[in-house]
Amino acid sequence: MNEKVLFVLLDEYADWEAASLAAALNEEPEGDGRRFDVKTVSLTKEPVRSIGGFTVLPDYGIDDAPEEFAGLILIGGNSWRKDGSERVMELVDKAISQQAVLGAICDASVFLGKNGLLNDVPHTSNHLEDLQETSGDRYTNESRYLQQQAVRSGQLITANGSAFLEFGKEVLEALNAAPQPEIDEWYGFFKQGYYDYTKSQQ
Repeated sequence: MNEKVLFVLLDEYADWEAASLAAALNEEPEGDGRRFDVKTVSLTKEPVRSIGGFTVLPDYGIDDAPEEFAGLILIGGNSWRKDGSERVMELVDKAISQQAVLGAICDASVFLGKNGLLNDVPHTSNHLEDLQETSGDRYTNESRYLQQQAVRSGQLITANGSAFLEFGKEVLEALNAAPQPEIDEWYGFFKQGYYDYTKSQQ
């Protein structure tokens, strides 16, 4: 049975931050069959619409989301500071309790900071000053804020909104989703572009 990886998509989610990683997780590394089952979760099972205008019917709402999963991926967007988003902490707490991979990109990383989850680990976000202002006294770890595209600390990955490829690479590695050369190839192919990547492999 494939392990589930849950992608949390709220209204006005950033579709570009989710698609390439989800597709990579649905691949069959070395032709050995799929290891992961990508599922979407939102506050309810009502349709959610992305910033780009794609409408998704979530597989689960918070109330009927699986109890066990290999990864929980919080996709950025414009709703992480709105009422109701706090319910996602129910899933975050489950992820932490079972040591699942927890990824947060773009404004979802601010959501973690606002809930006091970035105070003991190296991390990043879109902008330190915004993270501090939004989180108030629940965020006390500016000394370990890193100006990097993505930062992995154990099972936790944070990234800024332009870092969907770096974020994806860190998540794939944390999940041990494929042999490292395959992950490197996936990242290099999209980061460098087809022609430059092909030349680099000759």
